[in-house]
Amino acid sequence: MLRTLRVAIYRDLLLAMRRPAEVLTALAFFVIVVSLFPLGVGPEPQLLRTIAPGVIWVSALLASMLSLPRMFAADHADGTLEQMLLSAAPLGGIVVAKVIAHWLVSGLPLVLMSPVLALQYDVEAHSLAVLPLTLLLGTPTLGFVGAIGAALTLGLRSSGVLLSLLVLPLYVPVLILGAGAVDMVSAGMTPQGHFLLIGALLVVSAVFAPWAAAAALRISAE
Repeated sequence: MLRTLRVAIYRDLLLAMRRPAEVLTALAFFVIVVSLFPLGVGPEPQLLRTIAPGVIWVSALLASMLSLPRMFAADHADGTLEQMLLSAAPLGGIVVAKVIAHWLVSGLPLVLMSPVLALQYDVEAHSLAVLPLTLLLGTPTLGFVGAIGAALTLGLRSSGVLLSLLVLPLYVPVLILGAGAVDMVSAGMTPQGHFLLIGALLVVSAVFAPWAAAAALRISAE
């Protein structure tokens, strides 16, 4: 099982390296959207500090959705998905590997860039340290939940729009908790409760989402 995970992750990372434009699209979108808000709302420091967690989290959420339709699309197009379905390895494990690879390519760069972009909003140092931690816990959850939507809409026309309608309501709790944790630190309170809830969402999604996505892939492949 572990060998299957390593091979699947390595394969997806290798394919992503051969298509760098697709990888950089989500990161460029994230940087552009976050950078545009200070130009639109004005240079008021207090206002910028107030909206910073929400803006960065919403931008990261939307950026992570850009690459969701491609999570299984290439495998479906070239017949690899059928081989995965016939493989002796559990399909849920392969889905876990694909989500991890997807996060390494599209989620981790957002986490690393978030403190740099938060400087535009005059975010305080203690809030600046918490923001990437919330994204580090929250973005994998977005990937696991998004895998279900990507599997359900695989091969459909206008799948991107339908995928957004499916997963956006499920992303709301992660968004609220992630931005709320930074707000709690800014208000001088502990964000421990928010972190525990985000961690719980990550555990639940990591346990159940791969098998739900595997069932959806079997339906889509029929």
